[in-house]
Amino acid sequence: MSGVLKSREALLVAVIAALLAVIASRFPSFVTPGNLARVLNDTAPLIILAVGQALVILTRCIDLSVAANLALTGMVCAMLNVAMPGLPVAAILALAMTMGACLGALNGLLVWKLSIPPIVVTLGTMTIFRGLIFVISDGTWINAHQMSPAFTGFPRTVILGLPVLAWIALAVAALFLLVVARAPLGRAFYAVGGNPHAAVYAGLNVGRTQFWAFVISGTLAGLTGYLWVARYSIAYVDIAGGFELEVVAACVIGGISIAGGAGTVLGAVLGALFLGIVKNALPVVGISPFWQLAISGSAIVIAVAFNARARRAKGRIILRRAEAAP
Repeated sequence: MSGVLKSREALLVAVIAALLAVIASRFPSFVTPGNLARVLNDTAPLIILAVGQALVILTRCIDLSVAANLALTGMVCAMLNVAMPGLPVAAILALAMTMGACLGALNGLLVWKLSIPPIVVTLGTMTIFRGLIFVISDGTWINAHQMSPAFTGFPRTVILGLPVLAWIALAVAALFLLVVARAPLGRAFYAVGGNPHAAVYAGLNVGRTQFWAFVISGTLAGLTGYLWVARYSIAYVDIAGGFELEVVAACVIGGISIAGGAGTVLGAVLGALFLGIVKNALPVVGISPFWQLAISGSAIVIAVAFNARARRAKGRIILRRAEAAP
């Protein structure tokens, strides 16, 4: 029981509950079911991306291109909808996920086959993807009146009190909770991140495992690209600019160790929910939403320090300096 109480997930649940209680004491309408459903819907893109990022970080990598992947895929989907307004949403979803997976696979191949540090690879591809958006769109915006009702309506459709966007985020979280807990690939993520050398002796291909983590992250980024553009009914060059910072913050707040091999998908989801509640509460309490980036950056530093302290081995020096022989 004490281990459960000390877990990052239990701590985050307690912090989220306390935060909601403090907000409710001054603004009771914030915790009504309808508003909490809107908060969950607003946080859904962050939840989806945080799940993918968590898998990458578990393997001792990082994907800083997720927001650019989202933006490029979203722009392509919007342009395709303008050119072919009758194309079914299912086909657009399949295209978005396939394109996102290919962009993620590019990251994975560069890390795996060329042994380039992940942070360098994804910083480079982030810039490339953003540049491609400008090239294919010529810097023009695609607005709501240019998109078909079916394209923009899918993520907004309400089922059992929640929009489809929120249901997709919950389904993604549930799916990868099972994958990480039960599937061999999920156990491989932990093994590779925890000790790559031991993983090799256990018969695991470290590079291939990291590759699949990037593919999954890219697939989820592509899915989020369509959902983002359709929900907000706009596509432009700087979609989700800086959003990768919030994604990383959600993971480290949730207990995903930057050193790899430690943390859970549930923790990443709770970290995303924490940031989502903070972001939605800022205007309510009279604080500018522009503080969100500062809060996210501070949260990363604090969470990484907390994780490092928690992982530090406890012990004492037991060796003494030997006295010189007479």
